Amino acid sequence: MRSNPHDSSPEPAVEQQAIIIGAGPAGLTAALELLDRTSVIPVVLEQSEYMGGLARTVNYKGNRIDIGGHRFFSKSDRILEWWQKILPVESSEAGPQSITYHRQTHAIARSLTAPAAREVDGVMLVRERRSRIFYLRQFFDYPIRLSAATVRKLGAVRTVRIGLSYLRSAFRPVRPEQTLEDFFINRFGRELYQTFFKSYTEKVWGVPCDQISAEWGAQRIKGLSIYQTLSHALHKVFFKGSEGIRQRNTETSLIERFLYPKFGPGQMWEEVARRVVERGGIILTGWKVDHIEHDPDGRIIAVRASNESSGLSRTFQGRYYFSTMPVKDLIEAMQPPPPAAIREIAGGLCYRDFITVGLLCRKLQITEITAAGKVAVRDNWIYIQESDVLAGRLQIFNNWSPHMVADPTTSWIGLEYFCNQGDDLWTRSDEEMLRLAKAEMQRSGIVNPEDVLDGTVIRMEKTYPAYFGTYDRFPQVIDWLNRYGDLFLIGRNGMHKYNNQDHSMLTAMTAVDNIVAGVTDRTGLWSLNTEQEYHEASKKHS
Repeated sequence: MRSNPHDSSPEPAVEQQAIIIGAGPAGLTAALELLDRTSVIPVVLEQSEYMGGLARTVNYKGNRIDIGGHRFFSKSDRILEWWQKILPVESSEAGPQSITYHRQTHAIARSLTAPAAREVDGVMLVRERRSRIFYLRQFFDYPIRLSAATVRKLGAVRTVRIGLSYLRSAFRPVRPEQTLEDFFINRFGRELYQTFFKSYTEKVWGVPCDQISAEWGAQRIKGLSIYQTLSHALHKVFFKGSEGIRQRNTETSLIERFLYPKFGPGQMWEEVARRVVERGGIILTGWKVDHIEHDPDGRIIAVRASNESSGLSRTFQGRYYFSTMPVKDLIEAMQPPPPAAIREIAGGLCYRDFITVGLLCRKLQITEITAAGKVAVRDNWIYIQESDVLAGRLQIFNNWSPHMVADPTTSWIGLEYFCNQGDDLWTRSDEEMLRLAKAEMQRSGIVNPEDVLDGTVIRMEKTYPAYFGTYDRFPQVIDWLNRYGDLFLIGRNGMHKYNNQDHSMLTAMTAVDNIVAGVTDRTGLWSLNTEQEYHEASKKHS
């Protein structure tokens, strides 16, 4: 499916090709967009052997792991339509189908009925989102709902404190939002922040919330607040069933229905990669970018990459260059070296790394009561708020798609640990991580150790670009890189933005828009997603 890393066949002329570093959502989107809209041939250099980057699917003995969890939803019509062109949506109805929201209808190009979809692998499923918080060994709705169950679990005294604290923040916000702690308190009140947000967020990032930029909240949580949560709940009561998938006015953290590839997110990017190669694009796996040569006139001259398995080294040249590699690594690879101040800022950018421990279980101890009786929990993922548990989140892959597990009578779960390269968690052996995961699941009452049938450990570097360290000076790096008219930084790590895959894709699309339109100003590319209604940006180029 992908071009052989040792392939010596001739490549297109330099002026006819673009060099793309990384085969994640942004890099592969850029490749397909170039093939669709220009005469430029993409040459994608991927360090690993996999497609999808952080959105790849790991197949362990027929059991599939979605690293970090990837819900396929977007406020961008352009993204929704792009996905459906790659993988059609399974429908519960025969014939054409539309998904409608806010009086706007979106037709699905070709839907497959559920029986037909069982015979076809290349489909997207419509899934219900359910996420809850596990705290005090009990489940709380996420986002938090003001309900009798919530009051009962928290206790009357704590609930009253939370309510009064929220009212205090609503009528008299804290100082202007400089830190993530300010951001949370302004929207939820200090008491709710300390109960449900502080410890989990610090578990994720490994630093106090008052040392993280408020921009993280603006990027990930946007307009979510208690007011928004209550408004959303009332809307569900009075307008139930009217929204469908296209939930444009629903805050990202409140999305309740999403699309999902039958075999996980990696299926989408494997298919995109297949189409890129089929259309004449080149994807080389196993190639690590070592050097990026540039000149004083603001041009990238070439990319130098090496293949560890063969020991070969090659130079790649093109008319355009797209980078999804971490900015820290990009600046380090630039030859000649950038100014000392730029190197200092890039070297101080921080990242959070990630370990997933997959456990195959006979059953889970956690259940819920429905009209049909006691059933397995239906959560896609569970936020673990317990202070005596190092795991930050638990995924139940069966609930993402029933096709993620080889034996449907078993439960296939993933425990997520946030760490830094070189720290205690990162350096533990796989056996030690498996023992830790089983012990924590037993202590939490979620899984009995004797019910664990198998397990695996996956480590991912630079999963989350952080909003601390030298991040406050990052605009200086952006300004310096923007002088290169043939270089486009796209994607999560490429732009050091903790965004979702739909935004990563939109950055790639916008970069190609700029090439097609001859736009050299990068302002529009970097401002994507600073507006909450970023889906409107796509209409300008549709």
